[in-house]
Amino acid sequence: MASGKPASGEDSLIARYFRPLATDPGAFGLDDDAAALKPDGSDIVVTTDAIVEGVHFLPDDPPDTVARKALRVNLSDLAAKGAIPAGFVLTLALRHADEAWLKPFAAALGEDAAQFACPLLGGDTVSTPGPLMVSVTAFGRVPPGRMVHRNGAKAGERVMVTGTIGDAALGLAILRGGEVHAAATDKSARDALISRYRVPQPRVAMANIVRDHASASMDVSDGLAGDLAKLCGVSGVSAVIDLPSVPLSGAARDLVSRGIVRREMLVAGGDDYEILCTLPEHRVETFVQSARDARIAVSSIGTVVAGSEVPRFVDANGAEIALQRLSYSHF
Repeated sequence: MASGKPASGEDSLIARYFRPLATDPGAFGLDDDAAALKPDGSDIVVTTDAIVEGVHFLPDDPPDTVARKALRVNLSDLAAKGAIPAGFVLTLALRHADEAWLKPFAAALGEDAAQFACPLLGGDTVSTPGPLMVSVTAFGRVPPGRMVHRNGAKAGERVMVTGTIGDAALGLAILRGGEVHAAATDKSARDALISRYRVPQPRVAMANIVRDHASASMDVSDGLAGDLAKLCGVSGVSAVIDLPSVPLSGAARDLVSRGIVRREMLVAGGDDYEILCTLPEHRVETFVQSARDARIAVSSIGTVVAGSEVPRFVDANGAEIALQRLSYSHF
């Protein structure tokens, strides 16, 4: 803000909570109308995601988890493109400026910005009569022409996924009550599933590995089945997925084994924020070893095949499993 100009409520809010996060010189201390990313010969990858109260997080979710989720879902996109974080801008729509909410929100956002080397560059704060909304636009860097797209999958390639699938959907189901809530009686398992919903773990350490090995890649945000269908659709191929090979956490396997949920529900659940990619057979071994060195589990779950039909999921005997839905949809 200009010297001698009275501080508005918005200026005071920014100065108190968010200026300390703007550590990059290109943010100009949040005193300007724009930021600057210095060129270094890399391509700039840009991604944006908004999270909305009642849609992507619950009204009583802790503010620190809301902050972490808002940034991390974007970092997940960058990692799937093979990009290293460079910075982000934040838009925050608030019903009112509540210090009890803003203070832990800003603190957690600052911690994640430092942890993932993705500094705050700028943004906007507005008031809203509707639900709280947090929108992040994140920037990443890749060597020229090396961003990994969705459209590179080829017949015969292996389909790989990081981490485990379905935990976030189960965490949300626990928070909403009902059968899953009643069945998940082990506190540590419950807490782990809820944490996967509230605080994703972006696979930032996989960025270089994906870039070096994958033909096509995207993050799993709306559900493995639906996101795989998107990847295959733009690549002009299909896939056959071995449903028992889709990796599940111990907590998820327990609920499946007791008949509380079905695997089909887990591959259609959203908010996994794992990396889904395809790669040629000759790159699989090195890819797996590189991921292991980065301490990230990866699993082979199927094969890319020729065709234009929706990817098929099969059981241990090769029989096709009909999915009632592929993914979460906003509309």
